[in-house]
Formats: sequence, structure tokens, C-alpha cells
Amino acid sequence: MPTMPPIRKLHHFAWRCRDAEETRHFYEDLLGLKLAHLIRAETVPSTGEHCPYVHIFFEMADGSYIAFFDLGDNIRAEPSPNTPAWVNHLALEMDTEAEVQAAKGRLEAAGVQVLGVTDHEIIKSIYFFDPNGIRLELTARTVSEEEMQAHGADAHSQLAAWTQEKAGRAGGVAARA
Repeated sequence: MPTMPPIRKLHHFAWRCRDAEETRHFYEDLLGLKLAHLIRAETVPSTGEHCPYVHIFFEMADGSYIAFFDLGDNIRAEPSPNTPAWVNHLALEMDTEAEVQAAKGRLEAAGVQVLGVTDHEIIKSIYFFDPNGIRLELTARTVSEEEMQAHGADAHSQLAAWTQEKAGRAGGVAARA
């Protein structure tokens, strides 16, 4: 099997939004991400399906994007009924803990409910929801690159231990949905 070419970075994360302007206001005016691109189409290029939409892209400092599809029906994506609301989220990194604290103050001043600052031992984070019900995390690293590498060196053995423990709880059968 040929070697997989390297994946360099996130280009964009895309999600459905209820209203493109409401989403623009939140991401551009409140979070400070520039509206960088908009695609308006009547058909889906990959499938040929007729579905009028607007696809909007907000650029982050590293050149990656958060993108949304407004399908024109004022309906937002529904959360998964079998997954707790805290599980699925998009984590965005800031440079410092002070920036995370400043973001928390700005969001709360705008009436956004914010949880945290939560200490995860390697990062400190705040959590909140956007107007589309997407849980966002703003985070800053609190450990050195060397410590992160040490955690990475131990990750496979920790995953193996979790997999074995999970199998034991399931009566020796690893269930997959």
C-alpha cells in the first residue's frame, strides 16, 4: 500500500447554520474572525443535487477557516440525540491564558453564557455555544512543547489500557455502533 501524503493543516470545518447573517455577526463581530469568502450556488458541486445555499468562510490567524452552510430554510443542525451536549465541540487555540480570560469577558459582556475557565492540566479552556448550537472551546496551552511530546509518547499505551478496560466492562465484547 502506498504511503499516505502528509496532511498539513485544517483547511476548514463546515457546519450548517440557521442564518448566515446571524452567524456572521457572531463569528466576525464578536469573535473577530474575518468573513473571508462566500460561495452562493443552486446545486451542490460534488453531488449535482439541487439545493440553493450560501457557504460562508471565516478565517483564523493561521489561515484555516470555520465555514457554514445556510440552506435558506432557517433550520439549524440538530444535536445528536445519543451524545451529551459537551462531547461534540470545536476547540480553537489562543496564544495565552490572558487572551482566553479576555475572550471570556468579551463574550459575557455580549450576553453569551460561558463555562470555565477549566484547567485540563495541559490547557485552560472556556466553553460556550454559538447561535447554531455548536459548542465552542477557546483554549491556551499551559505546558511546554517537551511536556506535550512526553504525553504523545505515552498516548498509545494509555489507549490500549482504555480499550482493555472498556472491553472488560462490556463483558469481553467491544461494542461498536
